[in-house]
Amino acid sequence: MNIDILHQPDSAIAHIRMSAGEELVAEAGSMIAMSSYINASTTLRQGKSGGILGGLKRMMAGESLFLSIFRSPTHDGEVFLAPKLMGDILIYQMSSFGLIVQASSYLASEANVDINVGFQGFRSFFSGESIFWLDIGGSGQIILTSFGAIYEILVDGEYIVDTGHIVAFEKSLNFSITKVGSSLIGAFLGGEGLACRFQGKGRLFCQTHNANAFGQIVGSQLPAK
Repeated sequence: MNIDILHQPDSAIAHIRMSAGEELVAEAGSMIAMSSYINASTTLRQGKSGGILGGLKRMMAGESLFLSIFRSPTHDGEVFLAPKLMGDILIYQMSSFGLIVQASSYLASEANVDINVGFQGFRSFFSGESIFWLDIGGSGQIILTSFGAIYEILVDGEYIVDTGHIVAFEKSLNFSITKVGSSLIGAFLGGEGLACRFQGKGRLFCQTHNANAFGQIVGSQLPAK
């Protein structure tokens, strides 16, 4: 499978070329164009959270109930994918560490990548926010997307990131939730929310824009119903 990223960084599109028999799993509704002979279907099964119960877990977590599967019966089958928000796209090769991904940052992956919903490490901290996390394992390539530009930070020691700007991070990193300012009230009044303090060694991927903050700004300008 060959993946090219076009029109970076603000309007990125993933162009995937598949060999005969290869499968691509993608977020439902992300396909914008494909070869006429590609076989497209939907599924409730993926990773350890498979079957109907797995699909219901994804729906309960605020995600699409279905994942799309694209199969190419011949060589050089093409699929074009794009995220819902304008931004960048990154290709990550799965490693033995595993990866934690914000659910809205998952775009697609090869068939041997395992996707499991509900990484419990963040759930209690973000129960008041519409942020859910995927626990990714297996092997192969995964396509991540961001709101705005996406950039990589190589953590070797300690690093702090606002929670709304986290795209993904390797599971070799430990983390804890902290406030940005000297007090929790002061942090929120000053426009800063909670932050994640990463420790260890591994890769961290961030986005330049915060989707929740953007939504609040746009929403405040809309006329009242």
